[in-house]
Amino acid sequence: MTTAKLEAGMDEGNDTSNDPYAKILAGSWWAQFRYGSNPWMARYVYSVMFLLANLLAWAVRGDYRPTVLTQMNKLKSCEGHEECLGTQGVLRVSMGCFIFFFIMFVSTSGTTKLHQRKELWHSSWWSAKIVILITLTVLPFFLPTQLILLYGSIAHFGAGVFLLIQLISMISFITWLNERCLSEKYAERCRTHFMLLSIAAYFVCILGIILMYIWYTPQLTCTLNIFFITWTLFLLQLMTSVSLHPKVNAGFLTPGIMGLYIVFLCWSAIRSEPPDIKCLRKFGASRDWLTIISFVIALLAMVIATFSTGIDSQCFQSRKDEKQEEDDVPYGFGFFHLVFASGVMYFAMLLIGWNSHHTMKKWTIDVGWTSTWVRIVNEWLAVCVYLWMLVAPIVWKSRQVAEEPK
Repeated sequence: MTTAKLEAGMDEGNDTSNDPYAKILAGSWWAQFRYGSNPWMARYVYSVMFLLANLLAWAVRGDYRPTVLTQMNKLKSCEGHEECLGTQGVLRVSMGCFIFFFIMFVSTSGTTKLHQRKELWHSSWWSAKIVILITLTVLPFFLPTQLILLYGSIAHFGAGVFLLIQLISMISFITWLNERCLSEKYAERCRTHFMLLSIAAYFVCILGIILMYIWYTPQLTCTLNIFFITWTLFLLQLMTSVSLHPKVNAGFLTPGIMGLYIVFLCWSAIRSEPPDIKCLRKFGASRDWLTIISFVIALLAMVIATFSTGIDSQCFQSRKDEKQEEDDVPYGFGFFHLVFASGVMYFAMLLIGWNSHHTMKKWTIDVGWTSTWVRIVNEWLAVCVYLWMLVAPIVWKSRQVAEEPK
């Protein structure tokens, strides 16, 4: 029975009367959450817990600080400083949430079959896990500042791990999509869609680059922004040239979609620049609403990206076409929690601008020069990983030929 059939609540040609998962999945949404162990619904519950923890981290940052939270200044570890509810407050909430997901990672790693004890722990016991999460969220507020700052330093590395996992997951999806469209089974059916999608991707890439030139280079003195945008255009051309090389022959689709990704990263990097510089176009009175909308979109996009990356454990498997057995888990539980643990660190870095001593303005995420360079380096790394995935098969094949005895 495949995961798709289970999620649809049916198994054609087989008797599912003895399968509790089939009965649960055939019921209502509330029944899926309320009754029994259910790994399909569990992933959404963990996403909600992740979202609420990050909302709490933002609230504690002090953009609109409630009276109740100001009482935390009386904690001995805060030493009377407001920063305990600012940058350190974000790190304290993040630390508690990270510990929770790391515990879940350790306790669920290696789960391969349904109905195992680890699977039951992953998919149920919600009351106990909610109590654990609340306890771990409160506990860091009683820890000394030095320990929190140490976690902040470690979170830089954890956030980098999340970006790398997300990057590999996305490139793996793009490669899978390209291979599927170029396969003999779908080549004829996907030819028109393949062409239209490629044209649309390149059109949006070029349009995005033109708009960035218009919005973020109002004068020739904006040399850094000009460099970022021009280099992105060069990287797009480089990826297209390598993809179309006769030995690679990967087509237009993958470099087009990767182009969308790096243009988005370039735009995000420039948007992360401090708002007081003269190279960012001002939007007048509507800027506050645009900032709030951007904040909400960024928050939801972060949760969706973490969720989609967490269930894509196959991107790190060497063999992705193995047939799934009836009682196999639908996704890697340990990998899922590892992504959420690193995602908590990444979100904390966004809220504090990747700098423990940086003060963020209201309704902002990921603003500051450190944030800008993190985005730019991520863009360059994405291109390097993509190009390597294109040329690696050719390199390995050449080495094998060279090593064969004559």
